[in-house]
Amino acid sequence: MWRQFLLAVAGAALVMGTEVNVKDPGMLPEADEFAISPEEPPIPPLPGMLYPRESESREIKSLDGFWDFVVPPSNDVKKGHREGWYSDSLTKAEKVMQMPVPSSYNDITTSKALRDHVGPVWYEKTFFIPASWQYKRVFLRFGSVNYLAEVWLNGELLTNHELGHLPFEVELTEKALYGQQNRITVAVDNSLLANSVPQGNVYDVGADNGTVKVQYYTFDFFNYAGIHRPVLLHTKPRVFVDDLNVTTGLINDVGIIKYSVDIAGAGEKEVPVCEVNLLDANNQYLLTTPVVGTQGTFKVSSPNLWWPRTMSSNPGYMYTLEVTVHVPNSSEPDIYRLPVGIRTLRWTNTTFLINEKPIYFRGFGRHEDSAIRGRGLDLPTVARDYELLQWVGANAYRTSHYPYSDEVLDVADRLGFLIVDECPSVNTENYTPELLKRHKQSLSELIRRDKNRPSVVLWSIANEPRTQLADTGVYFKQVAQHTKTLDPSRPITIALARSVVEDKAGQYLDIISFNRYNSWYQNSGRTDMIIKNVVNEAQNWHNKYKKPVLMSEYGGDTMPGLHELPSYIWSEEYQTEIMSKHFEAFDQLRARGFFIGEFIWNFADFRTAETYTRVGGNKKGIFTRDRQPKSAAFHVRRRYHALSAELDSNPELPNDLENYVSSYYV
Repeated sequence: MWRQFLLAVAGAALVMGTEVNVKDPGMLPEADEFAISPEEPPIPPLPGMLYPRESESREIKSLDGFWDFVVPPSNDVKKGHREGWYSDSLTKAEKVMQMPVPSSYNDITTSKALRDHVGPVWYEKTFFIPASWQYKRVFLRFGSVNYLAEVWLNGELLTNHELGHLPFEVELTEKALYGQQNRITVAVDNSLLANSVPQGNVYDVGADNGTVKVQYYTFDFFNYAGIHRPVLLHTKPRVFVDDLNVTTGLINDVGIIKYSVDIAGAGEKEVPVCEVNLLDANNQYLLTTPVVGTQGTFKVSSPNLWWPRTMSSNPGYMYTLEVTVHVPNSSEPDIYRLPVGIRTLRWTNTTFLINEKPIYFRGFGRHEDSAIRGRGLDLPTVARDYELLQWVGANAYRTSHYPYSDEVLDVADRLGFLIVDECPSVNTENYTPELLKRHKQSLSELIRRDKNRPSVVLWSIANEPRTQLADTGVYFKQVAQHTKTLDPSRPITIALARSVVEDKAGQYLDIISFNRYNSWYQNSGRTDMIIKNVVNEAQNWHNKYKKPVLMSEYGGDTMPGLHELPSYIWSEEYQTEIMSKHFEAFDQLRARGFFIGEFIWNFADFRTAETYTRVGGNKKGIFTRDRQPKSAAFHVRRRYHALSAELDSNPELPNDLENYVSSYYV
């Protein structure tokens, strides 16, 4: 639907005599450039990049706050690069404004031009590095910069990074000024092209005052841009823990934690010593002396397993793996502590089990989205969202349609939420070798970051790709194989949107997820057609692929405060009715033994690109954008808590699910 709309816009521009030029000739490759080899070259393994955690050996300094910010002229977006704005203070190039980090820049000001800007913008921050740090290794980490980042330190290019929702870091040790002022400059380009992840197109379009750049994309959320997550300076000793890989299991009543430690920085003739210990949730050591070696296995008798919320009275139990590395008589010890949850995952052609108990997902697709901040990390919003997720009785959510922040997933680990971790490939089409390479890279970076999280139980390798296209099979076979090579311990899925008959990707998946908007985009207003359509489609997916099935998106837009009796499309009553009919379908499917979950689209309203089909954004949330409930939220709450009482070890329902009516009405 969105592709048709955007093509219509471009076509209308041509009909009206407006010149529309493609930004990059490479965006429209010749037919033979689309050809994908059945075995494209593998992506090289990535170096370790553990999340910065303070310890006796590691220090962290935040660079969050106000940064100097400059936007190049809309008719000369490359001016900053051409004039070398990174070589000196931005204040000498243009008039600067103050931009908060982390945040998206789009909604901070009253400028429509800035909100809709396409191309680079420039950030700058000055800071001091303590003189004491000159004896350590110093790194600079960005949690997320959307979409393309170029980073300079004191005028010297440090690194660049593509893929806007994943972290990157670079070492500053040899280039930083210790005990002196340093200047970091970042150029952030939000342009999405045919081979970016996600994809888009940029056109030069004639406007009243000349030519302007316009970004088009088919996905239905606003392309927020900026430095979205924390910027951290952090130290490591000369020889340090570079990476940790943890897998867990359960044999009878013994918990298994297998680990391997990668060490960096040791000299050719140096032999580092690695010591590993395990602590419980009360920070009590479980071993009197640590185990020596970079690989090993802990066996924990009668362990506290990591359970999803509602499946245990003590969900989200986390141990801590403590790793100490040093070179005897040569280097300062490095100490790194990693939270670890003990749990097992297993799946068949009909079910998905955690700790040998079936999972039934009930949750939401979500977005990292809030007013003013856009996609920038906002801890009050994070706290409110988790409060509402618990209130409504959810046990899971998708990180639709991109990886969420470390800080958000840390809370999921501790609270026991099940996470479908999604890479940023949305509406994938026009398959090319270059796109495949970037798609694989996005999964490499995602799995490197989240591989040790107990909350992450399922990798989603794309959302609504065009799986009817001829190259779908060869493309997604390689994406799936790449993912399985990196992590065979978790199942993989795609949020599929094409019909069962058309689809060519499901054969490479472990779990079938499908998105369908009955009584919204199809059969609008006809809630009497939902149950049969949902049941039949889910059954057809299972019949074709013989795999577990879940519904990853369904719902309808709702204007808060709009009430109609009888229900009418866009009203709060209509949204509740859509939910209720789907619930009936899901219960029929649960009885058939292969249906494993339901995810509402969406948790909360969110911003989209401007179109006549969106009133202030997408309104499919059961909560408003400022996190207040619509009528459907109360209905969903009753559903999710009832499922918990039926399926899990939490038979007691909240005492405020219903308000008192009378002694007769129960």
